[in-house]
Amino acid sequence: MKLKTAILQMRSQNREYQKNTDIVIEKMAEASENGADIFLLPEAFITGYGLPMGNDEALADDSVYLQQICDAAKRLGIGVIATAFTKGKSKPQNSAIVIDKNGNVLMKYSKVHTCDFADEACLESGGDFYVCDFHGVKLGIMICYDREYPESARILMLKGAEVILVPNDCESMKPRLCALSTRAYENMVGVAMANPNGENAGNSCAFSPICWDGDGKCIDNVILMADDLSEGVFYAEFDMDKIRNYREREMLGNTYRKVDAYHTLLEKHIEYPFVRENQVE
Repeated sequence: MKLKTAILQMRSQNREYQKNTDIVIEKMAEASENGADIFLLPEAFITGYGLPMGNDEALADDSVYLQQICDAAKRLGIGVIATAFTKGKSKPQNSAIVIDKNGNVLMKYSKVHTCDFADEACLESGGDFYVCDFHGVKLGIMICYDREYPESARILMLKGAEVILVPNDCESMKPRLCALSTRAYENMVGVAMANPNGENAGNSCAFSPICWDGDGKCIDNVILMADDLSEGVFYAEFDMDKIRNYREREMLGNTYRKVDAYHTLLEKHIEYPFVRENQVE
């Protein structure tokens, strides 16, 4: 079994909801023609990543734009990770909606690690991480800053994720690419990221969790590494049979963990040098 992932490296236009939706559907058709199973968008693609934004401008779950994408998914037979600022309780959330090949919404994930030190201070954080079954593959989602925290991918792995998809919108990618490769390695999950193109940006990528072969020889786990400036759809194929075989025999993920020593991870108190303004303990 293989999961062919189409990854959009492109910047959308702020507040141009219909224009951005039309681009998504156009690129979905291209990806479907190329045999992709699922289409991954950069962060907040439908709304554009322009902040601040009021809750009244954010998309409702029954938005006409999301419905158009669901209809296209059913018509084209391709899943999609649709991304937008969506309505929260009182402030917008940064969300990814997983839609299957039949046009059904499988889950909605809202970014837990909002960038409260920057423009995302106007957003409402999500409260949990989720995993869904996408046509036989367990998918998890991290959004941009989520991937800076190893706990995000670890929780998704513990909840059963086999592949983690990452809508993204940021620059200075080199250390972040290393981190994504590590998330794949340490959790024995596939990882793919979509990032808008641009100078010091782009680098949409995919990593296999398989870092050594059956003989114990180290192998390159990079499936895809785009450049920074190219715009378009890139493809990464995850061989789920090989990944599952690897997960059954190797010693990372949820094997041999000494969880009784982890209690400090749940302590909320923040001490120097990590104290910041507007931090919530």
